[in-house]
Amino acid sequence: MTEQQTTQETEKQPESCYHIDSMAEPVDSSRWLTEYNELFYNDMDDFWEPPISPNGLAQIARANAYHCSALIARSNYVASRFISGGGIRKREVQAQNRDYFTFGHGAFLKVRDYFKRVIGLAHLSSMYLRRRKNGKWVFLQRDGKHKVYNENDIIWLPQYDPQQQIYGLPDYLGSIQSSMLNEDATLFRRRYYKNGAHMGFIFYATDPNLSAKDENMLKEKIRSSKGVGNFRSMFVNIPNGKEKGIQLIPVGDIATKDEFERIKNITAQDILVGHRFPPGKGGMVPQGMAGFGDPEKVGREYARDEIIPVCELIMDEVNSDPEIPKRLHFKFNTDVPTA
Repeated sequence: MTEQQTTQETEKQPESCYHIDSMAEPVDSSRWLTEYNELFYNDMDDFWEPPISPNGLAQIARANAYHCSALIARSNYVASRFISGGGIRKREVQAQNRDYFTFGHGAFLKVRDYFKRVIGLAHLSSMYLRRRKNGKWVFLQRDGKHKVYNENDIIWLPQYDPQQQIYGLPDYLGSIQSSMLNEDATLFRRRYYKNGAHMGFIFYATDPNLSAKDENMLKEKIRSSKGVGNFRSMFVNIPNGKEKGIQLIPVGDIATKDEFERIKNITAQDILVGHRFPPGKGGMVPQGMAGFGDPEKVGREYARDEIIPVCELIMDEVNSDPEIPKRLHFKFNTDVPTA
């Protein structure tokens, strides 16, 4: 082989390069918690399985401050308008409302006397309530000895789902991905701060007359200036060193460039939109020169459009039941606040 051929082949060799492939990952690695399934009948336990895991919805309810806060606030607003009815306390109405907004359905149990007459109502956790083909209800219990109720023992209030009419579906499902992204961003930020491996600053010295004792003293001062888990700093002394003799080249500056605040703000807005919840009442801070309007006016509009309709739905469901005597009829304050 001639020297010219060798040179040509050497020139044709590709330059070294590095390529990193990542594994394909689903948008939501825990999607089984909230994946919508076609209803299927559990023949072993004899009830319809819900289309979305109630346990998953309960876990997501605690995923971040905005989602959890909106659920609690919506139930509180409705419960605050409860006046009387059913022989129950306001906190049981609040619990039913919490189920209604979290799982998309809520339930009251009819309390009967010896003659099977309804003498009161009680809240029944809809997270553990299942429907059978024959119309009866099953309340799941730890020991597997499930409690069975007749169809007319339960007052059931579901949010409408066009794909099935056995269970309700919560109205915030479209914002679940944003809710989990908000949680992921917070957890990522916490892990970053807890790992203690990030760099704060480099103290770079070039004085050839700096003694070893002075170096040790400076190192100790830097080390003791921050608490455990905070940014780590580095002291470097290069006698007669040149400018840029040491450079810090960040791969990803999480401290300033990960858009953490932007992610939190955008996902928070998505969550509140999913709940149709006013941002001002949800604790959002106006960005720039924008504002959220008069809080009194927003509160009145929200009560008229969102709170009172739920109150009317509950009253209609309870009061239209022929077994509920008039003395047990629910009464809510449905007056729209005036200016």
